[in-house]
Amino acid sequence: MADNDTTPQPAGPVMQLLASGLQYWIRQQCEAVESLELQLHGSALALLRGRLEGVTLVARRVVFSSLDIEMVELRSAAIQVQVGKLLKGQALQLEHPFEIRGYAAFTGPGLSRSLSTPHWRGLGDALVDGLMGLSPLQSLQIERDRLVLAAQGRRCETVPSAVDGTLELRTEPNDHTFRLPGDPNIRIEEANLEGGMLQLHGTARVSP
Repeated sequence: MADNDTTPQPAGPVMQLLASGLQYWIRQQCEAVESLELQLHGSALALLRGRLEGVTLVARRVVFSSLDIEMVELRSAAIQVQVGKLLKGQALQLEHPFEIRGYAAFTGPGLSRSLSTPHWRGLGDALVDGLMGLSPLQSLQIERDRLVLAAQGRRCETVPSAVDGTLELRTEPNDHTFRLPGDPNIRIEEANLEGGMLQLHGTARVSP
């Protein structure tokens, strides 16, 4: 099989060891992960040379940096791995940045919980202050094709969109907008409300 074959490979001992190491590394980056599925891509020969062609990840009910995420589906670009350390029983270390592409889905209750944590409360308050001139944020709900914010007993219906790589909320009907602060390592390419969840599609650069 050629080194650049990116189809999933049968689980050999080294692949199984690497999958276990990656699962542990991912869980270490998160506060909580209810379920996690990994699929490794590449050839055994490439892996022995320290190159994994990519990883497909599906995770459910993740808490990352105090942010509740209902579901994540990601596919990484090639990853440089130190297989020798794994074979010696050492923990997996990822030493080089790599790119990922995919989407994350958020529920209304999950977003409301996240924006009530100390980590994100300031953003939630800035959001309703920018759109409604009120604070603090009381709750956030998803109703059909709208994100509904509440503050001081008042409601504000908004529509999400991706603008210049970040998430922007626009009120209806008066068209006030609030653009959430961006992360230079994350680019949001599409934002929509589907299946009762906010779905964000895009790319990110992971720097271990």
